[in-house]
Amino acid sequence: MPTTFLDKIKSTIKKYNMLQKGDSILAGVSGGPDSITLLHILYSLKKEYSLNILIAHLDHKFRGEESVADRKFCEDLAKRYNLEIVWEEIDVPKIAKEKGISPEEAARLARYDFFKRVAKERGIDKIAVGHTRDDQAETVLMRIIRGAGMKGLGGISPVKNMQGNKIIRPLIGIFRKEVEDFILTEGLKFRKDSSNEKTVFTRNKIRLELIPLLEKDFNSNIKEVLANMAENLQVENDFLSKYAKRKFRGMSKIRQEEILIDIKKFKKLPEAIRKRLLRTALEELKGDLRRLTYQHWKEIEELIDTRPVNSIVDLPAGISISKDKSNIILKLIKS
Repeated sequence: MPTTFLDKIKSTIKKYNMLQKGDSILAGVSGGPDSITLLHILYSLKKEYSLNILIAHLDHKFRGEESVADRKFCEDLAKRYNLEIVWEEIDVPKIAKEKGISPEEAARLARYDFFKRVAKERGIDKIAVGHTRDDQAETVLMRIIRGAGMKGLGGISPVKNMQGNKIIRPLIGIFRKEVEDFILTEGLKFRKDSSNEKTVFTRNKIRLELIPLLEKDFNSNIKEVLANMAENLQVENDFLSKYAKRKFRGMSKIRQEEILIDIKKFKKLPEAIRKRLLRTALEELKGDLRRLTYQHWKEIEELIDTRPVNSIVDLPAGISISKDKSNIILKLIKS
């Protein structure tokens, strides 16, 4: 019997244990085809899982009146589904300029900050977003270009714990073409984001130029290959990360705003585990490693292996790493 679109998504939900009965879900809805499909699927599962669904919409203020129309569309959508919607306006271009980061990164940070704030206010622990298998392939390519390690090349996690919230991605096993076909079949309306056609954004350039080139000249199945690679690397990365966390607990002391790691025990670890253990410590201390570069990791290695006692490496996000005769010391720097 052919597998239906809904069956494929339900299989992903069960595989990654995304939903349990009685869950409250914050559904991130932009108005685009992926998020509209996500909402439609969650609503179709509402009775089966006894779900409480809250729609969250963020106006990034990228596109003026077009963005306002997106918000009004989502409000009308909420009425049709008889669901509550929470929306907010955030001037993402201004944030990007002030922080000196790309508009894409600023939008991502603003979006998830909004989702987490709303989820906390409403006592919701699961946030559903509409990433597809195409998004997975694009993310892997973007990270290859930027020089990511195994964790980064694992791409987008189907389920991710983020500072007390669980991000779930029910569409991660579905290609965008399948979403488009489903929308056409179901007669669903959606909003078209004109900025998706602008190659000034890295992801758009990858989607509109690089992937078609790879499909044409190298591998017509490149998106499937990249998505499968990400899935395989996620499995391996999860195992190594869990192993590193066990080792971390056995050789570390956690104090307020400070972590001490036994340096002798640390140096006996395989190199592949040493970096993962440090990542675990940094996440425990701060929770965000996005601004750490390859050069930062090289400086940390030099500090531990060759620099004299009491040497210090300052990292982004207000963290310092030093060492004494017995310990590697990670500390939050008070501003």
